[in-house]
Amino acid sequence: MADDDLEEDLDEVETGKGAGGGKGGGKKKLILIILLPLLLVIGALAGAYFAGLMDPLLGGGDETASASASAEGGHDAPAGGDQGGGHGGGAGETSGATAGGPVFYDLDQIVVDLNSSGRRRSYLQMRLSLQLARREDVPIIEAMMPRIQDDFISFLRELRLEDLQGTAGMYRIQEELLIRVNNAAAPARVQDVLFKEMLIQ
Repeated sequence: MADDDLEEDLDEVETGKGAGGGKGGGKKKLILIILLPLLLVIGALAGAYFAGLMDPLLGGGDETASASASAEGGHDAPAGGDQGGGHGGGAGETSGATAGGPVFYDLDQIVVDLNSSGRRRSYLQMRLSLQLARREDVPIIEAMMPRIQDDFISFLRELRLEDLQGTAGMYRIQEELLIRVNNAAAPARVQDVLFKEMLIQ
């Protein structure tokens, strides 16, 4: 009984009417009961869409998978290219070349000892990929590879362990490598230097 009185009082406040306002409140409740779950479902679907959970259902997952495979030198990469260790000698491989799209040129693994003042030696092992704007630049990069690797190794050997810490340090190293490769490989233009693997021992 107290609940009925409370509902009547709420209906009167909402509608501004006296005893005759009970019917309008029922319609508002019905609208709320329908709209609230509908809004929750729409919000959940929007969240799933923006989180990328709906890509397999909408067919967007294939493009993303092939783009990441190209960036990693995966399925689209032609066979070949020396993957040996050492200090980065030898040519790399290209991948991800589409008509008008970027070309990724994978460099061999580079291993250098870092500049350290103590007795303990630290080593940096990394694999890089160069993002080229045009496929026509690949022969230039291959011809200048000894100079590019020399510039990279000379720069990386001067780094200290502190230089490799944090995102800002990684960004500075990436920018410095980009400047060095563009100077060594001119007139070819490298758009970006991508870290594929980086290990400090």
